[in-house]
Amino acid sequence: MTTEYKVYKPTDNAPAEDELRRRAVKRLQAKAGFWMHLAVYLAVNGFLVLIWFFTGAGFFWPIFPIGGWGIGIAANAWDVFGREPVTEEKIQREMKQLRR
Repeated sequence: MTTEYKVYKPTDNAPAEDELRRRAVKRLQAKAGFWMHLAVYLAVNGFLVLIWFFTGAGFFWPIFPIGGWGIGIAANAWDVFGREPVTEEKIQREMKQLRR
């Protein structure tokens, strides 16, 4: 029994359709993960603010988890929406530098 392998030969350095699909699925999953992370952040920190409010509203201690976790949210947002994707050109440039 032999196994057939598909060989892709992209033209003009365009990524193969399977590679584009894989990258698109990965980006969509990252975006969905970010929105879930943000929803949990808002729910938990909203609950902490309610606890603070109903226990006397003294020093605003929820600022610590809001700020600390907010740094993580910002980093997650940058990772999902702000970074440039890795291109074949960048990969080739890095490989060229590593060969030196």
